Amino acid sequence: MTRDCNNAMLRRASRMLGQIYDDALTPSGLRATQHGMLAQIAIMGDPTLRDLATEIVMDLSALGHTLKPLIRDGYLALVPDKKDRRIKHVTLTKAGRKKLEQTTKLWLEAQRRFEKTFGEQRAADLRAVLEELSSEQFRTSFIAIR
Repeated sequence: MTRDCNNAMLRRASRMLGQIYDDALTPSGLRATQHGMLAQIAIMGDPTLRDLATEIVMDLSALGHTLKPLIRDGYLALVPDKKDRRIKHVTLTKAGRKKLEQTTKLWLEAQRRFEKTFGEQRAADLRAVLEELSSEQFRTSFIAIR
């Protein structure tokens, strides 16, 4: 692996952090990505599938694949929009809210350990950089440079 490739190094770091957070959430039976999905849905308050996909920068088919086990296990439900039944909203079920409570405790402990290891300010700076990299403005600027 070339260490001067931004994409490769970011993906490598992402896989490592994913493993670390997955290990921390093991007692809950969910992966860190699943916790993140429950948390994002709770933050957005019953988003449409399209709005959720846009927010987490994921295409609709991949999102559907990601949601299936959470729906199957009763943590999420797809609810038709009251005005347009073709539009589906993703909602946390009672079991989903309870699971989110459980995973949030484990996630907070992982966050604490990450910040203790990496440093609180460095962690905040990292999140700011990652937020910028995941913005539509960055994508637009990147595409504009030829």
